[in-house]
Order: sequence, then structure tokens, then C-alpha cells
Amino acid sequence: MVKRNTNMAKLTAGYLFPEINRRKREYLQKNPSAKIISLGIGNTTEPLTPHVVEGLRKEVDRLSTREGYSGYGDEQGITEFRAQLAEKLYGGLIKGDEVFISDGAKCDIARLQTMFGSEVTMAVQDPSYPVYVDGSVISGVTGYYNDARCQFDNIVYMKCCLENDFFPDLSSQQRTDLIYFCSPNNPTGAVASKKQLSELVEFARKNRSIIIFDSAYSEYISDPSLPKSIYEIEGAREVAIEVSSFSKPIGFTGVRLGWTVVPDQLKFDDGTPVRNDWNRIMTTLFNGASNIAQHGGMAALEAAGLAEMRSLITYYMDNAKIIKQALDRKGIKSCGGINAPYVWAHFPGRKSWEVFTEILEKCQIVTTPGAGFGPAGEGFIRFSAFGHREDFIEAVKRLEIL
Repeated sequence: MVKRNTNMAKLTAGYLFPEINRRKREYLQKNPSAKIISLGIGNTTEPLTPHVVEGLRKEVDRLSTREGYSGYGDEQGITEFRAQLAEKLYGGLIKGDEVFISDGAKCDIARLQTMFGSEVTMAVQDPSYPVYVDGSVISGVTGYYNDARCQFDNIVYMKCCLENDFFPDLSSQQRTDLIYFCSPNNPTGAVASKKQLSELVEFARKNRSIIIFDSAYSEYISDPSLPKSIYEIEGAREVAIEVSSFSKPIGFTGVRLGWTVVPDQLKFDDGTPVRNDWNRIMTTLFNGASNIAQHGGMAALEAAGLAEMRSLITYYMDNAKIIKQALDRKGIKSCGGINAPYVWAHFPGRKSWEVFTEILEKCQIVTTPGAGFGPAGEGFIRFSAFGHREDFIEAVKRLEIL
């Protein structure tokens, strides 16, 4: 028989979100009449917007004709779309040929992990999106597992908590090859300031590290003083890759469309441009994003599409406000929910899965336990703003019994 990939056995637990779904199914088996409200997994719920749908439809219609049909496209994405994205979302801070269109940020993170290989060391915010660690473990970036520290020796956790304003103390951090950083952060909803990101870029430059900057929620930033892109920071083009997505701002979670920016100035220690290797990864392991999805993305970046995007974001942020106010009334401290679609609620002295279970059983609401995002997430619960308005109004009523 074929031997199992030993890296799979190193994963310390099941992936967070399937585990949440498993517990939800188990609860429903015991309580079949329960009416569950899901405020846990960050999956968008509102329909695709009209202008975007028209862009998708036009491309479908075009592909149905002999003259308009196209097969494989460029693996890097439609040239016009790449240039449009660089102009509309980055204001010319990057060039179109530095943008690589994909089927989503999560997929690109996995491909980046393939490109960098198993010999790198890495740092990750704690708490943070699970795929940074789990994907790296699968790729072999592990060493041995230290039970006392609850981490692998090649993976450094940068503690981000209430006490340090959810930004790590870089003065005490050891040097690593890669630094995964997400702003607005999933799950805490914290957004790094320009000063904080400048410190991060300077730290990476000093240590000759590469930042993998996840900006999937950047369009939710309403405060103009907060950076939406790492490239707003001087020197970032020399040390940072940015990964982003259309999933959350325009509802493409199922359509699947994202991108990664790799600047020309970013180089490996031997002088090889990182962009060259990323281009090879994309052209070898990927056949390009759907033509249909890309035309939907192009429509989203037109004036009417951007207006629809802003409206959709406002809808979800109003949901976040509803939850945040309800928690305030209960005396439950929280952060996030202002420039990010997640509310990070604190239940000091309690285990996250214990609180998750209590909210599920008493309120029939599914949340996300903070411990699933890393050791520093213990004692927290994440509420997602993605959902129908009527569900949030009902959820607030149910939370009163906590």
C-alpha cells in the first residue's frame, strides 16, 4: 500500500470550519426542529449585484457564439482586467503585469506555500486564519511539534491581543523567512495603522524576510487614515506579496476570483525575481481563472459595479453594528466590526469551544470559537457579519438569554 503523507498526520486537529459544521449537524440530529442561525463561517449570503450579473451574463452569451468563444486564456489573467485592477483598487501603486488573477486568495496562499517550499521558517499572527499554519504544515514547514508551546518549531506565533492592540511586539520577534499578516484581520477585525505597517515593513527589510500580506477584507476599511494595501507603505515593494479576493466585497465566494501581487523589486537572496518563480507556479499548477468570473470582476470595477460593492459592504457592516451593540448591552467586550466584517467577542476565563456550545444550545446560533484561530484566540468568539438582516435581528433577541 502507498504510505500516507506524514505531514498530514502532523495536523493537530480537524480544519476549523468543517469541525464547526460537524458539530452543527450533530446538534441538529438531536434537535431536528431547531432553527439554526449561522453567524460563524464567513460566507456571503446576499445575491450577486445587477451590474456584476450583467457582466457575467454577457460573457456567457459571448462564449455561446463561434465568434466569441475562447478556450484557455492566459494563466496570469486577462491583460485588461489586470490593468483595471491595478488602477481602480491600487491607484497606480502597482502595475498590471504584477497582478496575477486566480480562483481565490486561499488557493493562492496554498500555491505560495508550494513555491517557497518546506525549508522556510515562518511567522504568523496569533490568532489568524487557519490556512496559513495548516497549509504550511501540509507543505512540510514544521520541524517537530512542541506540546508545551502548542506549535511547531519552524512556525513562530506573533501574539496579537487586547493588550498590544492586536499588533505584535516586533522588538521581541525572531527572524523568519516569511511573515503572514492579515489586515483587516480575520478573526479579530483589527486593522493595522500606517505606523504599524511601516514598522512591519522595516522589520522585514532589516531581516530580509518576505511579508505575505492578506488584504481580502481591505474594501471594508472606511477610515481613510488606515491603509488598504501594504504598498501604501514606503519600501513594501521590496519585501511584500499581497493576496486579495473578490469573495467578500462583491459576493464571489462561489464564483471564485482573487489575485496576488508580486512586485518586480521583490527578489530571493540569490537575486532571482520572486515574480519569475510565481509566474512559473501559476503557469504550471494553474490554468487560469474562469473567463466568465473575470468578466464579472471587470464589471465590479466599473463605476456601477463599485457603487454596488459599496452598497453591499454597507449592508454587511450594518449587520456587524447590530451584533456589536447587542454585545455592548450585555456587557461583553468586543473589537472589530468597524472596519472589518467580524466582531471578536471576549469571554475571559472561559474556553472558546465551551462558549460556542453554550451559544449553540441556548440560542441556536452558530459562531466560531476563537481557539480555532490559534492559542491567543482562547476565550474569544468570532461573530460574522455575513448573513440576512432578519437573521441578525432574531439573533439579537436570542442572545439576550445568555
